[in-house]
Amino acid sequence: MDTQDAGTLVKLSETDETVGSRDEDIRNRDVKDRDGADLGKIKDLLIDDAEGRVRFIEVASGGFLGMGQDRTFVPVDAITSITEDEVRIDQTREHIAGAPTYDPELVRVRETYGSILGYYGYAPFWTPNYQYPNYPYYR
Repeated sequence: MDTQDAGTLVKLSETDETVGSRDEDIRNRDVKDRDGADLGKIKDLLIDDAEGRVRFIEVASGGFLGMGQDRTFVPVDAITSITEDEVRIDQTREHIAGAPTYDPELVRVRETYGSILGYYGYAPFWTPNYQYPNYPYYR
C-alpha cells in the first residue's frame, strides 16, 4: 500500500461510525507519558476510512471547558497500556510538546501521515511489514 492507498483519516466524532465496545472507545481518558506525567485527555480518535482502524489519538491539554486547549496527534503505535481511566504512551512529555502543531486540515492530507509517524519514530502504516499494535488490548 502506498500513500495513495492509505485512506483518509477522519475524526471518529465526525462520522456515523461507532465503537464496538467500551474497551475500544478510549476518548476522555487521561493520557500519561512513559514517566507518568499528565499529558491531557483523549479528545478524539482518528480512523482511516480505508480499513476503519484507529491510527492516531487526538490529545487535548490545558484550556478551560474546551477553550484554549492545545491539541496534538499521537500515533496509536505509541500506546503501551490502557486502563479504565488512563492511556499510557511510550513518549516523554517534552517530546510530545515538540510535536507538529495541531491543524484540523492536517488529517485530510495523506502525505503528512509519514512525517507525523516519523517524528514519533514509527514506520508508516502502509509499509509492507507494518504490524498493527495490540490496540485496545494491552497486557
